[in-house]
Amino acid sequence: MTQNNPEFQSASLDAWAKAAAKSAPAGDVNALNWLTPDGISVKPLYTAEDTKNLPYTNTLPGFEPYLRGPQATMYAVRPWTIRQYAGFSTAEESNAFYRKALAAGGQGVSVAFDLATHRGYDSDHPRVTGDVGKAGVAIDSVEDMKILFDQIPLDKVSVSMTMNGAVLPVLAGYVVAAEEQGVSQDKLSGTIQNDILKEFMVRNTYIYPPGPSMRIIGDIIEYTAEHMPKFNSISISGYHMQEAGANQALELAFTLADGKEYVKTAIAKGMDVDGFAGRLSFFWAIGMNFYLEVAKMRAARLLWCRIMKGFNAKSPKSLMLRTHCQTSGWSLTEQDPYNNVVRTTIEAMAAVFGGTQSLHTNSFDEAIALPTEFSSRIARNTQLIIQEETHITNVIDPWAGSYMMEKLTQDMADAAWAIIEEVEAMGGMTKAVDSGWAKLKIEAAAAEKQARIDSGKDVIVGVNKYKLKTEDAIEARDIDNVAVRVSQIARLNAIKQQRDAAQVQLALQAIEEAAASGTGNLLDLSIKAVRARATVGEISDAMEKSFGRHRADTQKVTGVYAAAYDTDATDGDTMDYWNALKAEIADFATEQGRRPRVMISKLGQDGHDRGAKVVATAFADLGFDVDMGPLFQTPEECARQAIENDVHAVGVSTLAAGHKTLVPAIIAELKKQGADDIIVFVGGVIPRQDYDMLYAAGVKGIYGPGTPIPVSAKDVLKQIKAALK
Repeated sequence: MTQNNPEFQSASLDAWAKAAAKSAPAGDVNALNWLTPDGISVKPLYTAEDTKNLPYTNTLPGFEPYLRGPQATMYAVRPWTIRQYAGFSTAEESNAFYRKALAAGGQGVSVAFDLATHRGYDSDHPRVTGDVGKAGVAIDSVEDMKILFDQIPLDKVSVSMTMNGAVLPVLAGYVVAAEEQGVSQDKLSGTIQNDILKEFMVRNTYIYPPGPSMRIIGDIIEYTAEHMPKFNSISISGYHMQEAGANQALELAFTLADGKEYVKTAIAKGMDVDGFAGRLSFFWAIGMNFYLEVAKMRAARLLWCRIMKGFNAKSPKSLMLRTHCQTSGWSLTEQDPYNNVVRTTIEAMAAVFGGTQSLHTNSFDEAIALPTEFSSRIARNTQLIIQEETHITNVIDPWAGSYMMEKLTQDMADAAWAIIEEVEAMGGMTKAVDSGWAKLKIEAAAAEKQARIDSGKDVIVGVNKYKLKTEDAIEARDIDNVAVRVSQIARLNAIKQQRDAAQVQLALQAIEEAAASGTGNLLDLSIKAVRARATVGEISDAMEKSFGRHRADTQKVTGVYAAAYDTDATDGDTMDYWNALKAEIADFATEQGRRPRVMISKLGQDGHDRGAKVVATAFADLGFDVDMGPLFQTPEECARQAIENDVHAVGVSTLAAGHKTLVPAIIAELKKQGADDIIVFVGGVIPRQDYDMLYAAGVKGIYGPGTPIPVSAKDVLKQIKAALK
């Protein structure tokens, strides 16, 4: 009886099951199955039986449905592009970083803009005092953009720009900077993110409401299809969804559903699908679920081909999904941070095995601060080593034919497709986003994940297991926000003195009228305004007069953290701690006549609210009264709301490095308004070198990445009790 004989295989599988049962829990082989966060059951053993009915196991790379890759030869001829997503401080500093990275093996530039730029504010606006130059480079005009790309030949180097809210003035600035470098629009290559639906779900760097925002996307797709044939007009991003807490199936489904919505928008403008679809690209997060990430990328190509066939697309370029990937920032830990080098390497391998077209690897210190040149070099070299030393690139889709991977790819595709059909039943992704349903789905997944970590169910090495007794300090990059803002304002003033004010006013008026009437192409008009030296803030304001500025409803999920914590707690001590803390909070309510009340706030223009929402959910599940401040508050607005709501404490969630400016400001404002009995605590990405400064300013508790929420909650309760004495 040969090994290929079905009877032999069946007998062998029975024998394996009996052998495995001897060491399986309670003698049950099924107990070895892993149920993923996506609801997919992954078995410890796969055989030919698992793949015999799958429809796509004999496909080839470069051919429909592109499951094995969009190109026939993939990395065997040309490896993926190595990108380094970066931007900080001034255009001069970021330009120096880009040039060094390119000289050291980088193959493209990926620009991170500061939050003031993302939200369409010039650096002199009073709402952005703590944000200028902190989490990206400050860009106010084409003069900044020209400095950013100085001595970088834009006809040879592709540029990726993560920009969504202020996408029109930023893309226009890039086009005009290239023109003044002598590079015409048709020679420009790269990608603009331009994915606003994702912003309304998770990242929140929007400016205008959904309707006008979708019009802007249509105008950009239309203009670039005609004038910039080598440039990708949109990068449909799942990255920020996973960073906000989405599991792989949610990330895959919502991202493809967003893409479907953008295609509908372009077609509604009268465009032929094959005239623009070939320049759409995607952007995935790659986290630590290694198998799921490889399967997700293979399933994505399969499903996108199916979606585009539904639009009657004929061109192979319209049917194939091309993608950029970035290793996870959320998986990086502040504790024992050199472990992050290993995490990033594993995630990079998953991206490569999944068939990415370009890749950014995060630096090991990004859970602490912006990366240094030292950490960036390690991150970049991680990719160079995979490309140059491992010979991984010599084989196209090496996972093809794996019983496990082929079945997992189909399972992932099926799970995502079910969600896409649910979205379609709502009327499409715009309606799913507008209703808040999509955002709440991601927030629930984030709360569940945090509960699994805090309860010990999911192991994070160095954080909830194998912890170091003492942590050595590492060098962290620090940006002088005040100095950057001063230099940006000086340049802004100089531009306004030198330009033709009447010409600028005419260009801005044309944008305002086009926004109001629905006629004209807003990118074309923005390019004309930038040539006249209109600023990012002025162009954004011209559209805001007609479009308005979007303000999101503040919602939070409840009960999710507690349910997952109760289910996943790994030992009695963990549950005893949780139950004792709930009892202590109940006792406080009895003694004080009300429950401890906290307000969770985001200050400045930082819209990353995963941490804030998870903390709010967990504190509420423990028994706190929890208020959520709206996004983008100033310290004055936050203090006023805290006083009006009569809270005991304000918790500031920070991710974008504005804490040194904004946290002392909220403490000073509470004191100014006669409410210095309200304590202030801080959580998020905060370098330890800043702790003493924050404590000296009056902060009562600092809870960095990896702090279990019950531990921080107990300390906050202790501080509230002390303040009441």
